[in-house]
Formats: sequence, structure tokens, C-alpha cells
Amino acid sequence: MSRVTTPKSKSGNAFVRYLRETRAEVAKVTWPTRQEGIRLTWVVFVVTVVSAIFLFGIDTFFSSIVTSLLRIGG
Repeated sequence: MSRVTTPKSKSGNAFVRYLRETRAEVAKVTWPTRQEGIRLTWVVFVVTVVSAIFLFGIDTFFSSIVTSLLRIGG
């Protein structure tokens, strides 16, 4: 006896396949330990602060140059 099945919609199949593939990919991820996460957070924080100080210095330098040029020309 033949089994009668209704065709599944393509969007339903694609969505279920997407969820399964996503779950499989997340299972492959090597998550950092708590210590690694804390250490990497500090690295990002320090690099951000150093970059901000560097950019502040460059901005101040160019600002003083532009201010000096405006005084001379004005």
C-alpha cells in the first residue's frame, strides 16, 4: 500500500534546514573559557584607551596648528 503524503512547503523545509545547520555550526564553535574571556576583554579595553589617547593627541596637535594658521592669516 502506498503512503500518501502532502508536499511540504519549500519555505518550511528551508527554515527547518537553516535551524539544523545553525545548531550544527554553533556546536563546532570553540568557546573561550571564563579566564580567556576576561583576559581578552582587558586587551580590548587597553587597546581602546591607548587608541583614544593617541587620537586625542593627534587631534590636539592639528587643532593647535589650524588655530595658529588662522591667527596668522586673520
